Amino acid sequence: MNYGFIKTATAIPDCKVADCLYNSGQIIELLQEADRQEIEIIVFPELCITGYTCGDLFGQPLLLDEAEAALSRIVNATRQTKALAIVGCPLRQDNRLFNTAVVIGNGTIYGIVPKSFLPNYKEFYEKRWFCQADETDKGSITCCNMEVPFGPRLLFTSGKVSLAVELCEDLWVAIPPASYHSLHGANIIANLSASNDLVGKHNYLRQLITQQSARTVSAYLYASAGLGESSTDVVFGGNGIIAENGIILAESRRFSDSPQLTISEIDIERLMCERLGNTGFTDCIDKNSYRTIPIELPHYSITRLSRKIDPHPFIPHIEQLLNERCEEIFNIQVSGLVKRLKHTNAKTAVVGISGGLDSTLALLVAVRAFDRLNLSRKQIQGITMPGFGTTDRTYNNALDLMYSLGVTIQEIGIEKACLQHFKDIGHDVSVHDVTYENSQARERTQILMDIANQSNGLVIGTGDLSELALGWATYNGDHMSMYGVNAGVPKTLVRHLVNWVASQENDEKTRATLLDIVDTPISPELIPADEQGNIKQKTEDLVGPYELHDFFLYYFLRHGCRPEKIYFLAQEAFGTQYDRKTIKKWLTTFFRRFFAQQFKRSCLPDGPKVGSVSLSPRGDWRMPSDACATSWIQACESLDV
Repeated sequence: MNYGFIKTATAIPDCKVADCLYNSGQIIELLQEADRQEIEIIVFPELCITGYTCGDLFGQPLLLDEAEAALSRIVNATRQTKALAIVGCPLRQDNRLFNTAVVIGNGTIYGIVPKSFLPNYKEFYEKRWFCQADETDKGSITCCNMEVPFGPRLLFTSGKVSLAVELCEDLWVAIPPASYHSLHGANIIANLSASNDLVGKHNYLRQLITQQSARTVSAYLYASAGLGESSTDVVFGGNGIIAENGIILAESRRFSDSPQLTISEIDIERLMCERLGNTGFTDCIDKNSYRTIPIELPHYSITRLSRKIDPHPFIPHIEQLLNERCEEIFNIQVSGLVKRLKHTNAKTAVVGISGGLDSTLALLVAVRAFDRLNLSRKQIQGITMPGFGTTDRTYNNALDLMYSLGVTIQEIGIEKACLQHFKDIGHDVSVHDVTYENSQARERTQILMDIANQSNGLVIGTGDLSELALGWATYNGDHMSMYGVNAGVPKTLVRHLVNWVASQENDEKTRATLLDIVDTPISPELIPADEQGNIKQKTEDLVGPYELHDFFLYYFLRHGCRPEKIYFLAQEAFGTQYDRKTIKKWLTTFFRRFFAQQFKRSCLPDGPKVGSVSLSPRGDWRMPSDACATSWIQACESLDV
């Protein structure tokens, strides 16, 4: 199984200017190495058969004859190799010379793509030797004794793969050919380049490639000439870059004296899912005609990935980026609440404070919102409602936090009310079942709602994105509020947000309390504590590790992955941290709960979207509450461990 991945490479061969025999030998060696690495598509630099820096030698028939003979050798060599290869070669058609990319595989030339835009400024003089793609009026060319499709608008297809080609300067123009290619279905763009190195140019090039791959929702394979090119006036450092939808997956080492293969898998299914959900993408399709050419790819089975799979896709791993992400998310939450407070003319914000992560983040958002509105923090009513499972640690942290932030503090115990409720409905208090737990959550919500009514305020919801995905909330209990500020924040990110606020906090007492809350085990505290007074009911023991569930959620919603693919990616991401049996167990739990608990998400309170994954029934996720989970559960149960 390949899970929708295709293994690709960019190649930077050794090169001798105008020595086509030597260059073709180097190309063939890299083709053979690509076979050993089970590469399916390999892209070589622009004019790699002759070398890009031949200058006026491009006008010499001997060089052009040698180039075509070398191309023929490469074509014949592909009878013994499996990868689809795209190589650069100067080719003649009707007394005109073109700078072309030749698409080769299985001993045949599938098609030839001429360069569309020729640079003719500063150090570049390509129009001195070559014609542009639009200067040909023929749709085919005779090459290596074959009649071959020829033109800039060719699509090479195999199954879900649709490949198109552009050359060097094509990337740098206002509307690159790849933009049109992608609108006609290309999901992999190959760019054969010979771009010399200058101070600052490499970073600009990386930005171009990432932006182009993002804009076209495609994979971008960029191979640029290396140190074998002439250094008469410029130096070619050799750039091999593989990008996918705005992310660089792999890069070569520049200024290397050795040939290089830069390798990464492309997730074709991910790209297709992204396009499927982007209606604006297909709205842009132009009316240019394209020819589709079937190709053969080896389609290896993939058991390991060379690309890195992040186990925490919601969390940047570079500290500066993490801090920037936290600041942006926090500001989105605060701005959403500011707008709602102004619109409703609410006089207070009512927040239930448990001493846990979610309620802490909600309180911090409320405090910042009131500061922005120049309202007194005393208008924020922090309500702590100890119950049967409340521990000293969370209770004291709740009080300490409210005190240090300067909000109004109110303590209302729920034990007496719950015991009366159990008596009223005839429930045995020693039976710690769902009724026992949910009655506490609903009692707390009733208190918050009534106090909000008394004070003309809003109940600020604390539930996060991960809890919504799993349905880990009491229906019409903590599930309900008047505005849910955490609804778009996954649990794994909540901890980092609270930690980030702590790092910005000048008051030592507040910072210490926040950091202790960060270190507290996640729990609803609805079951009595153990004999030592510690938390007995730990959420992750019951529903599974949140880092796994957030991983599942991301790949299911963001990229539309099937259970078997998520299972494979989780193994790649977490390594030996979780064995297959554990991943399978919690993946099955995730899908079972996700489908069964949709009814809670169908009536969610308003709350701000903060990232690309959201479960709002009014926006990103509109799913019937009675959808059948059978296909997903069966897929989970059939996974090998």
